[in-house]
Amino acid sequence: MMGVLNHLSTLLLLSLLPPALSHVVEKFSDVPQCKKFFLEGTTPNLPGILVGGTVKDQNRYKPICQLFNNTYRFATLYDTTNRIPVFSAYTFTGNVVGSKRPINQTWMIEPQLNGVNNSPEMKNMGEHYQHQAGNYDYSNSIPIKGVNKGHLFPCSHAHDLDTQKSTFTLTNIVPQVVSFNNGRWKEMEENVREKLMTDCFSNNRKIKAYVVTGAVPSKNKTLNNTLKNALNNRVNIPDLMWTAYCCYNNTLNNRVNIPDLMWTAYCCLNKMKKWKAEAHWGWNKKGKRKTLKPETLGELEKELNQFHQGGRVQVFPKDCPRGPKPSTNQLSWKNSLERISSTVRNLSNSTMNRIG
Repeated sequence: MMGVLNHLSTLLLLSLLPPALSHVVEKFSDVPQCKKFFLEGTTPNLPGILVGGTVKDQNRYKPICQLFNNTYRFATLYDTTNRIPVFSAYTFTGNVVGSKRPINQTWMIEPQLNGVNNSPEMKNMGEHYQHQAGNYDYSNSIPIKGVNKGHLFPCSHAHDLDTQKSTFTLTNIVPQVVSFNNGRWKEMEENVREKLMTDCFSNNRKIKAYVVTGAVPSKNKTLNNTLKNALNNRVNIPDLMWTAYCCYNNTLNNRVNIPDLMWTAYCCLNKMKKWKAEAHWGWNKKGKRKTLKPETLGELEKELNQFHQGGRVQVFPKDCPRGPKPSTNQLSWKNSLERISSTVRNLSNSTMNRIG
């Protein structure tokens, strides 16, 4: 009876909580609903930071299960020293609201990063915070440092409006060079979204991909050991941005769909399906606009190994392929339709010539 009463009291407490919440936990696995943002429930392996699902320095790095309107939306590992996220992980399940940002959406912070007994509610506050960035840190950030707020989990990859809103927490944000954020990085996010919509399907034929996006903090310091590359002398401006996804892929050569069912005088089930992975990264600095070309998961992990000593970086479990190099062909649906139309016209002309 006591167990039932405890369960009911927990449900009552959850029903009374505000709509926008986040949980700071010791491990992502502490919250079952939070594990779903990682393929097979396996978190990235980042030597010196996160190994085997365990945070190495629990005073500095804080796992956050991002909860909004009573639903867990994504997961973030936050660096309270640099006041930026190490990574955000989420599942892409399609986009039904478009890429436009929510109107008049305010920026939120995580009170529990300043004290475990604080309210778990995401709040829009203007106070100064010791362990995280505040909205005031980004005041005049463009004219002073040439950076603005860069999402790790982009709102354009969110499935619905509430999930879009949940991405506007500063625990999901890094200072990103404006031309990089609004140029190559934005273009890459759009290209990846198009690929995920067409290439990534679960066994029940629904869109699904696992995505992890992170940042490598700057270590460039002055003679008196203060950080050169910092916003408001507090928030680290990362040197490198990276992202990778892994999904179940039902296409051949990333171009030709393999049907589940074939039919003619007989029918059969074609089970040639495979996992697909892809990665991108770029330096957070000004430069001529160049497309961020897709790379293999193995190449990304090799790149990240330079920043993590004492082990090997693993963003996704072993099921995700580390190669070969992804195709750089990014055909839009318009180009695809044009090719199909051209093929149909050629076949039609060929048939008419034979008849003639």
